[in-house]
Amino acid sequence: MHGFALIDKAAGMTSHDVVAKARKVFGTKRVGHAGTLDPMATGVLVLGVGTATKLLQYVTDGTKKYEATIRLGQSTHTDDREGEVTSTTSAAGISELQIREGVPSFIGNIMQKPSSVSAIKIDGKRAHQRVRDGEVVDIPAREVKVSDIEILTITPIEDFIDIQVVVTCSAGTYIRAIARDLGELLKVGGHLTALRRTLVSPFDISECSELSSDGLISVASGISRILPVRTIDLSEANEISFGRAIIASNKSGPVAALNQSGEFVALVLDKEIAGKIVATPTLVSVKE
Repeated sequence: MHGFALIDKAAGMTSHDVVAKARKVFGTKRVGHAGTLDPMATGVLVLGVGTATKLLQYVTDGTKKYEATIRLGQSTHTDDREGEVTSTTSAAGISELQIREGVPSFIGNIMQKPSSVSAIKIDGKRAHQRVRDGEVVDIPAREVKVSDIEILTITPIEDFIDIQVVVTCSAGTYIRAIARDLGELLKVGGHLTALRRTLVSPFDISECSELSSDGLISVASGISRILPVRTIDLSEANEISFGRAIIASNKSGPVAALNQSGEFVALVLDKEIAGKIVATPTLVSVKE
């Protein structure tokens, strides 16, 4: 089996749990995912099966959208509700205007410091594992892009304030870091209490289904929504199968080559060889 599966991940499961279950459903170890979701989070998880596993990098790079609830007035060591509380400061004195003026500080190309319990690897070891092993982890800030933060509701709850937001952002953005940093900006602390991913561009939550072999999107259909496509003839497909170049695609990045039947054959990339621009295969589909 080859293709993409769009799963609405349930709370309490890790992304690896979903992959392990998918390997049993699809009867293959060749299953991967595009973009980790924390156990607390729900929503879109894109799986690649078979050949599609090698194409997941192009899904991972896409725009993400999240629905989240930020709680002001309390900080945790994980920056979300599953962590130990590290401080509590009443947010009752924070006005709606202060919140609405503070949120735009996190829109645009910003430098963001990931949580110490993130899945980022440091010298080959996940940051969260290092924390569990008792190590002190300090991850440098990195640039991310937050296209928009829409405030849906602002709700005072005793000494806390819950803010429901929709965040549109680049890959690598941590929503719980936004919650933490907004809390720091307003000097009351903050953490994330709910997170749901609704988009892993171009795949929307409305397309997600239960994990089953009937729900696979073909490799050709999936990659055609992500990369430019060209249709090749039989002779070109044969050339590609031997790793040889074909006529240039005249595109700046990778192009998905489909055969006359609309099946995925390979990714090809234009490059100059012996003074001539040609399309060279960078990933070739192998039928099992």
